[in-house]
Amino acid sequence: MAGSSRVPVSLRSFASSKKATVRSSSLLVLNLDLFRNIVFAFFVLRHFRRAVRKLRGRGVFGTLVDFYSAVQRYSYGVFLNFPGIRSKVQSQVDEALKRLEDKLVPKGPGVTRYHELPKEGMTELQVKAELKKLSEMEHASWEEGKVSGAVYHGGDDLLNLQSEASRIFSISNPMHPDVFPGVRKMEAEIVAMVLAMFNAPSSAGGITTSGGTESILMACLSARTKAYVERGVSEPEIIVPSTAHAAFDKAGHYFGLTVHRVAVDSVTLKVDLKAVARLVNYNTVLIAGSAPNFPHGIIDDIVGLSKIALRRRIPLHVDACLGSFLIPFLEKAGYPTEPFDFHVKGVTSISCDTHKYGFAPMGSSVVLFRTKKLRSYGYFISAAWTGGVYASPSLAGSRAGSLIAGTWASLMSQGENGYTNSCRDIVGAAKEIESGIRERLHPDLYILGEPMVSVVAFSSKTLNMYEVADELSSLGWHLNALQDPPALHIACTRPTVSAVEKFLKDLEKAVQSVKLRGEGEPGSRAAVGETTALYGVAGSLPNKSVINTMATGFIDTLYKA
Repeated sequence: MAGSSRVPVSLRSFASSKKATVRSSSLLVLNLDLFRNIVFAFFVLRHFRRAVRKLRGRGVFGTLVDFYSAVQRYSYGVFLNFPGIRSKVQSQVDEALKRLEDKLVPKGPGVTRYHELPKEGMTELQVKAELKKLSEMEHASWEEGKVSGAVYHGGDDLLNLQSEASRIFSISNPMHPDVFPGVRKMEAEIVAMVLAMFNAPSSAGGITTSGGTESILMACLSARTKAYVERGVSEPEIIVPSTAHAAFDKAGHYFGLTVHRVAVDSVTLKVDLKAVARLVNYNTVLIAGSAPNFPHGIIDDIVGLSKIALRRRIPLHVDACLGSFLIPFLEKAGYPTEPFDFHVKGVTSISCDTHKYGFAPMGSSVVLFRTKKLRSYGYFISAAWTGGVYASPSLAGSRAGSLIAGTWASLMSQGENGYTNSCRDIVGAAKEIESGIRERLHPDLYILGEPMVSVVAFSSKTLNMYEVADELSSLGWHLNALQDPPALHIACTRPTVSAVEKFLKDLEKAVQSVKLRGEGEPGSRAAVGETTALYGVAGSLPNKSVINTMATGFIDTLYKA
């Protein structure tokens, strides 16, 4: 038609294409906005849920206290990193580590240091002579009972028997049960005996480990895996008393667990059950209690924890590493006890150190599980390795069969009567010390809680306990220093049994020395001792980075040849 305008087909196609592109771009923008909003909502929801859990678990006041402490730690950390401050602190740390090295690393005339393999191997007589010199190096008088814990000596006869068992199985490795069937049999029997000792059901199982720390790690690993496999928990949390062993924090560090430490009652020093119950949430994979705890020797309310665990369907671990071969025999030895083992329905795992009051060779422990399935959650299995199928029950691969042999020999030689008698003696010594402090050293010292096993912890409202520790150290005693509150404890062992009266007399001397020094003229105070210096500083610092640096230096020093 004349005068009419027609749009070319190609132009119309271009216009349609452009509109489609615009629509696609708009949809893409909308989708991106939607995706961004979903991600943001997820981020907000995730942190909101964390905040709600925090408020529910700690309460408003507790949350504010935690926030204040975090700000205080951060601010102090920034202050410590100021150039002038950092260099001064580092110089003091270096000086302290130098003193530590001088104390721990032998030097000077008469000290031969081996940094390389000898060109020619020593003769048997030469090696024995060197071993004798090493055994006679100056050390704490544990033989006289002056060391708290550390050395759980079962007597020379038992030591000789262990040495013979270790010699016979010195080259054995339980990783190869077909090569060393005797070691497999002994290990299985060790687990069976300890399971029976803790009243485990027929469905239970256990494994041997290198010590209490590994036993606790394995209990935490099993609980974490169980929660992931059965419930899909990817942000696992555990709840433990503030007095629980540091191995739980180590498990958190190794296995990505958030560790909630709950305060204990100020009088009983048992874990606060209400605080535990408030902290439990979907991500909780384990709660734990001690029987007894390391700092104060107090048994947590395991029955109360069991009720929470059963109600919320969460595993409950009992750390009986320190109680080991004492707490199962308390009743038989004539002492009061509390429910703590598999008789308590909610208990799903227990750690027990055979190398403590079982008097087995150092480096042996057992972790027990209510079911074999729970035990299997801690296994490691690699089916696709080119070297063949690899399977191990614990963190270690190859292990020392000699330790298993020595442990088996110890359990078999002591028997139920032997452990009952040693429980009667050791716990009796602890009760003598407890009553002695209450009767002879009141009001200068007071006992923390009501200890029932081998550990007695004591503090003071008027004296610097770290100065008391240094005074005792000058008298040859090596006790454990505690924090929050400042205190000392003695973990009684067989050698302690004959040293009770000596300890009480020396403790009286130490207390009097600190009292007299406090009443002296200004400037009359003696030089600050090691315990006072370390724990005095540690207790006063909101940020522990300096202590961490010193601890790192301490570990480094251990490997200086």
